[in-house]
Amino acid sequence: MDYDAMMMDEGESLGPSVKIHHADPTYVSFEINNVDLSTSNSLRRVMQSEIPIIAIDLVEVEENTSVLADEFIAHRLGLIPLNATDVDSLLYTRECECEQYCEHCSVKLTLHARCTSDEVMKVYARDLIPDPGRPNQYVGSPVITDPDGNGPLIAKLRRDQEIKLTCIAKKGIAKEHAKWMATTAVGFEYDPHNKLRHIDLWYENDPKTEWPPSEYASYEDPPQEGEPFDYDAEPSRFYVRVETAGGLPPDSIVQEGVKVLQQKLAGLIHELNEGEGDAGGAGANYNGPQSPEYSGGAGWQDQGYTTPYGNGGNQSSWGGAAGGTTPYGTTPYGNPGQSGWS
Repeated sequence: MDYDAMMMDEGESLGPSVKIHHADPTYVSFEINNVDLSTSNSLRRVMQSEIPIIAIDLVEVEENTSVLADEFIAHRLGLIPLNATDVDSLLYTRECECEQYCEHCSVKLTLHARCTSDEVMKVYARDLIPDPGRPNQYVGSPVITDPDGNGPLIAKLRRDQEIKLTCIAKKGIAKEHAKWMATTAVGFEYDPHNKLRHIDLWYENDPKTEWPPSEYASYEDPPQEGEPFDYDAEPSRFYVRVETAGGLPPDSIVQEGVKVLQQKLAGLIHELNEGEGDAGGAGANYNGPQSPEYSGGAGWQDQGYTTPYGNGGNQSSWGGAAGGTTPYGTTPYGNPGQSGWS
């Protein structure tokens, strides 16, 4: 028995396993063994789209005499990475009882810059001042990693030009908007030697020279000449590389991804068993695995996601049920939703 086969037999007896190849403040690279493709891909998708972080969502412009439009500056501000340490201390706006924002669901940042010399003044993310009323001294602070300590460039000002604005940073996930994406990229690969033939490499002359092996090819043995093809083989080893946008460390993103995936599975299990009833049904007697965040008594409370037009898309931009009323009340042809030929 070769080394890979021996490791697979041992791994199968122990269940899924993770081996870390590299970890630093920028990215983490690891492999997952003894899981199926759907499970590993689910983790990848969750890390990309459902890790909560904080980003600037509202910009109140008081003064802007720069050459950039208000909307252009607001777009730049929304893409500045903010520290998301202990972001769980903030509520989602949809869960808060305030009308628009408050210290329980947001962090306020202010920016005031005015050029008083003939030299061009550069406004950086370092010039954003977080409000001291935030939950902790880290959350909401601009992420600055460059050697000069400036952060991303926001705008350039000439003499007597001024920018004065207030930013409201809120908690969210990338499913709502890309500015809430915790990762810059998530690499995902399996079967680097293409033994399973899941991909067909296009080439002109020689695929070996035109398609060099990936960095993960050294972790597995290449196929042997004349090796028979196993039609029943399935991938069980997956290589993942997670790069951070700066708001969270890469290892925290992986941990949060596992946590969110557990919560989603716990909610699914609860919904599947809820229909059996609480009096002696399957839901009452379920003793299977549950997420640490899952409360078997209260159930999984998923409030969904709000849109600019109301909760979960069930309301129109004018309030009420979708298609119910218009901002103009009645029309010349009768009430909304009625034909003029009734």
